[in-house]
Amino acid sequence: MPELNWDFPRPYTLPIVPAENEIDGLNHTNNAVYVQWCESVAWAHSQSLGLGIDDYRRLDRGMAIRQAAYDYLLPSFLGDQLMLGTWLVASDGNLLLERRFQLLRVADAAVILRGTWKLVCIELSSGNVRRMPAEFRDGYLSALVGADVPA
Repeated sequence: MPELNWDFPRPYTLPIVPAENEIDGLNHTNNAVYVQWCESVAWAHSQSLGLGIDDYRRLDRGMAIRQAAYDYLLPSFLGDQLMLGTWLVASDGNLLLERRFQLLRVADAAVILRGTWKLVCIELSSGNVRRMPAEFRDGYLSALVGADVPA
């Protein structure tokens, strides 16, 4: 098995195998499924940093996607062994956070997908943009890779 070459060090990873209900009429994984997988790994990563949905509700804050981009580079197929990695790569330490994704096929280390989310901190009760609470800064900024951590 080849070594997986990640875009950034220390990815938070989630192993994935496309299921039959995730395969579309072209006999490959439906592109919308990749978006769902990215959401799953992002939440798992956030929870590993101590920030789950209950914390978001308690703090009345959340990191909302304001822009998402996905580069679908190769198809994946039923039964493929895949590894999805994610990182937090940039933040202004106030409102904004950037998350990256990379999906690799384990058998040949081929890159299936790369993605980027640009996130903004919002107040859940109003939907308005608000500063990150200290718990967000402590958890998310401590996990930044590939960038300088803001003061």
